[in-house]
Amino acid sequence: MSDSQPAVAMRNSAQVGARSWAEPLVGLFAGAMGGALSAPLLAIPFSRGILCGVLFGLFFAVFFSRRATSPGAGLIWGLAFALLTWLVFPAGILPILSRGGASQSMLVDARDQFPQLVAFLICFGTPAGVSLGIWGALHPKAAQPKFNWGRAIVAGGLAGTVGGLIFSRWVASGDYFPLLAGYGELHATRVTIIVLHFGVALFIGVTFGMLFQRDVRGYGSCMGWGLAYGIFWWFLGQLTLLPLAAHKPIDWSADQGAAVFGSLVGHILYGLILGVAYATIDRFWVRLFIQSDPLNREVEGSGVHVLRSMGWGAAAGFAGGLVSGPIMLATGVLSRNTNLTLRAFALHLFISTLIGVTYGLLFRNEAASLGHGVAWGWLFGLIWWYAGPLTLQPLLLTGECDWSTAAASALLPSMMGHLIYGAVTALMFLILERRYTRWLLLDPRIAAREARKIRPIGTPAPALWFLALGLGVLLPILLG
Repeated sequence: MSDSQPAVAMRNSAQVGARSWAEPLVGLFAGAMGGALSAPLLAIPFSRGILCGVLFGLFFAVFFSRRATSPGAGLIWGLAFALLTWLVFPAGILPILSRGGASQSMLVDARDQFPQLVAFLICFGTPAGVSLGIWGALHPKAAQPKFNWGRAIVAGGLAGTVGGLIFSRWVASGDYFPLLAGYGELHATRVTIIVLHFGVALFIGVTFGMLFQRDVRGYGSCMGWGLAYGIFWWFLGQLTLLPLAAHKPIDWSADQGAAVFGSLVGHILYGLILGVAYATIDRFWVRLFIQSDPLNREVEGSGVHVLRSMGWGAAAGFAGGLVSGPIMLATGVLSRNTNLTLRAFALHLFISTLIGVTYGLLFRNEAASLGHGVAWGWLFGLIWWYAGPLTLQPLLLTGECDWSTAAASALLPSMMGHLIYGAVTALMFLILERRYTRWLLLDPRIAAREARKIRPIGTPAPALWFLALGLGVLLPILLG
């Protein structure tokens, strides 16, 4: 005899009720463990650390457990919530209340609270996010794409190895390897150091594939995830795990962060290379082993689509260069000499057009709305600030990169111009892209295929934007 409908409804409601109670409990437990870990590292009372961790885990479970659908999504949301909590309380409300009003030295106060930022990210956001992400993956509330372990390990491992190879040959000079900078001086042969470098790169790549296989879609978004994951590994590896491996005390001070700031830029660039490599290898894996649909072909050939995206990106980049040019001139990034201003501005427009082409190739089909497009544009502008004036420009002019805090501080005025450039470029590209694809939506079959290309609402993309932009902009200011 089959169950009656009321009995089935009661059983389903009981399961939902059990899950609703389980998620806060998971958050409480993970927060308590993280709080207990943070207490000795921050030299605070044990009870205070556990209380802060419990409150963090409880609030995160209540407000973000539905978003933590996988360990990777949970990690990104947990880190974003940890950054938001730090900005609101240790770096915001608490200093203002202690001083009786807004302080003129809020940057100094925030710098003094840098150890709390590391603790919030590593001890609170990471365990709570990953724990609830694992719970969400084991108890999904909606259908999710199938996870393939072989695809994650092979694609991630190859991407990490390729990233380590390009990264070491491109930026490693002498015996300096940014992925190992937090360890300190390595008393080992160069072969051993290279093996350790590739071991770390391989591990980061494999874990990247295991965490974010369901979240990354195109090359641009994969670069964004790589950037955020690179910053996370700077906090976890350079400031935490490597000093432990070297049997040195953990130092989460801003001075120590400034001392290894060069490795932060290295991690960001490695994350970008990892993202592009993973997107490429993962796409080949899908085409070879998963996709097989010869009937539902594209309306146009891939080459035509690529050329059209390059043209849209060039036009959008030119528009972004026009808008950001006056800002670059006002901040002194472009020459103010009358005889050189026109040349500098023309060169600026040319480079902006070329960079716009890369946006068209990397970020097509990423934005579901104009707001999402602007967010990806900001991230694109931040990426080029780290890759352009901080890395490629000095490398081309002098043959060396200067990743010091002094160099980053001197280039901070250009960051605003890059962010504005990215936003305008993304906005113009999305307008051009939508004008072309509007007629495609008249065919239901094509409309369904186009809808599958666009990132759906509810993914960790908003948390990624907040985390990557927040830390990518904040850290050069805070440590400079």
